[in-house]
Amino acid sequence: MSNKKKIAIVTGGSKGIGQSISIGLSEKNIDVIITYLRDKDGALTTLNQIKKAGSNCYIYKVDLSKEEQVEKFCNNIISDFDHIDYLVNNAATGINKNSTMLTNKHWDWVMNTNSKSPWILSKNISKIMPEGSSIINITSLGSQRVLSNYFSVGLSKSSLESMTRYLAIELAEKGIRVNSISPGIIKTRALDSFPDDADVNKSDLYKTPAGKPLEGKDVSNLVNFLISEESNMIRGQNIIIDGGRSLVI
Repeated sequence: MSNKKKIAIVTGGSKGIGQSISIGLSEKNIDVIITYLRDKDGALTTLNQIKKAGSNCYIYKVDLSKEEQVEKFCNNIISDFDHIDYLVNNAATGINKNSTMLTNKHWDWVMNTNSKSPWILSKNISKIMPEGSSIINITSLGSQRVLSNYFSVGLSKSSLESMTRYLAIELAEKGIRVNSISPGIIKTRALDSFPDDADVNKSDLYKTPAGKPLEGKDVSNLVNFLISEESNMIRGQNIIIDGGRSLVI
């Protein structure tokens, strides 16, 4: 498909932060490709909202924990589109238990989804990303702060932040910028799977010096800035967006 419009991929674009990012990109006249695994209704909702904004949306069902499915998705994208301008590695999963309660299978599932798939996507999709394009990895404050029942997610996001720095250097010669965004706690359905006494359910985490809780739209706005020419000299950085919450004990 040849398309003069900018095109973005957002993994996990069917709900939560990914949905906000996808809609925010479409409002900038960017066509959006989203992936989902189980939430087809959410993917269709995202598609409809993107179409209302006047952009095109394409949805793909992909299990990002399975290498063969990620590779197949990359091959389909390269076959169906002649360029991708922006790649947002947003999709994530987690086993919300402490380290001693995890199994090897848990480890592989989370690390494959949260760390390995962004690497496979970046190395393949970057082949058709033109100069001036951008890769943005969505990480988590759990990579730097220890939260209960967050071991698997925290480690996988630490890996993703390191990957961001390496890719920023390795892809610079192609004119591709790479950065990551580390949001604070946002109340999404993803938190429903945590135990009631988990840190992410403590109400104090949602109180910020900014005077209001962090929202998906805030992350979307930052994504739109990082893909703009105004951010050209920002490379390999992990940008925390949490209303200042992580500064407060």
